[in-house]
Amino acid sequence: MFKVPVTFLFDFEHTTDAMRPYIMHEFAANGAKHLVLTDTLISMVMQNPGLSSQLQKEVASFGLTFVDAHAPFGPALDLICPDPALRRVGALRRKLAFNIAVDLGVDTIAVHVGNDSRVLNKSIERSMELIVSALDDALAEAEKLNIVICIENIWFRSNTPERLLEIKAKFPTEYLGFCYDSGHANLMDKGRHYPDSSPRAAWNAVGIAEPPWENQTLEKMLPHIVNCHLHDNDGSSDQHRNIGHGNIDWKHIIGLLKTAPRLKNIQSEVIPLRTGEPIREVCEAFQRLGAL
Repeated sequence: MFKVPVTFLFDFEHTTDAMRPYIMHEFAANGAKHLVLTDTLISMVMQNPGLSSQLQKEVASFGLTFVDAHAPFGPALDLICPDPALRRVGALRRKLAFNIAVDLGVDTIAVHVGNDSRVLNKSIERSMELIVSALDDALAEAEKLNIVICIENIWFRSNTPERLLEIKAKFPTEYLGFCYDSGHANLMDKGRHYPDSSPRAAWNAVGIAEPPWENQTLEKMLPHIVNCHLHDNDGSSDQHRNIGHGNIDWKHIIGLLKTAPRLKNIQSEVIPLRTGEPIREVCEAFQRLGAL
């Protein structure tokens, strides 16, 4: 079994206020104890602050809690965003997301540094400066609130394990850690076998013909991993499938994750509605993972 909480994501953007509690109940009925405070739920609270107390009541009524969160993300919201006006607003929204998460009992939040293929007029060095500057501002708020920012590996030049380690070296604070994403790591390994894989497109966009394929992402990130997003794929694209519905070596992944010194939670980032995966089967898959 896992020694840390296991949390479950649901794509609540496709549910109504009436349907949302039913979905929560379904997770609880299948053994889940914790749900992810998703970027969608945080954005909904930003639009309707009263929803925060409603969400607290809903999860509590089924014996559930929120443990981890994902900050809203996208070109205008990621740390890499170069536009000065958007950066100012993005910084405020980021801090608001932290406050919303803390009010709902969360102490770790995944944040995207951003994808450099979206800022093609900037060098990678300038992109990293933008990320570091925005993160410096965000960490001041995180420290006040006692929430850990977890920056995530994706499959772009700006969010490789080496780039994340470069960022972490600038911020030794305990309020910055890593979010290991198994699906993204698999793309940067198995994507080499697909001529049109997502990493190839990302690196081609910045003028690099062949991505620097990587099969040691977890090993490199391990000392700083605080939370993680676990889901499966075949290496071609970010499919968010259930465990065992791709080609990830889960015995290897779980064996290493259980040794991560800073790990605070395990997240299922299987996306049920998108993949058509029954909630029961997602919950059962993570029970099996815990037994590895």
